[in-house]
Amino acid sequence: MGLDMNLNKKTYVLNWEHTSSEERFDINITKGGKEFNAIDTTKVVYIEEEVMYWRKANAIHKFFVDNCQDGQDDCRQYYVHNNFLIELLDYINDILNDHSKAKDLLPAQGGFFFGNTEYDEWYFDALKATKEMLEKEMASPSWGRCSYYYQSDW
Repeated sequence: MGLDMNLNKKTYVLNWEHTSSEERFDINITKGGKEFNAIDTTKVVYIEEEVMYWRKANAIHKFFVDNCQDGQDDCRQYYVHNNFLIELLDYINDILNDHSKAKDLLPAQGGFFFGNTEYDEWYFDALKATKEMLEKEMASPSWGRCSYYYQSDW
C-alpha cells in the first residue's frame, strides 16, 4: 500500500473522411505476432500511454491536487493542461538549483501511506526523474498534440 501516481497522455487518432493522407493514423494491433481482429481499429479514438509513474512522491502529488484537481484528493483521473507541466518543470528546476526553495515551491505532504516528508535524497531523486521525463515529453513531436491526465491511488 502507498501513494501510487500516474501521468498518462492520450493522443487522438480517429481518422475522419476529410483527414488528409498525411494526417491519417494507421493502427495495427497484433497478439502473439498475429493480427488481432477483436478490436476494430477504425473505431479507435485515442491511444493512451503512461508517461510517468511515481511511488510516494507526495510533493508532486500535492502539486497536481492543488493545481489540477481543485484540492480534491479523490483518486480520480484529472486533465492536466500543458501549462501546469511547464510550471511543474520550472519549480523543479528552481529547487534543483537551490534546495532551500523546496518547502515553498513543492512542499512535501503527509498522508495515508504517502511516504516520508523529509527533503532528502528520495525527494530530490523524484524531482530529477520528473524533470527528465518532462523535458523528454516537451521535446517530443506529440507535445501540444495530445492531452495529459493525472491519477493517484493508495
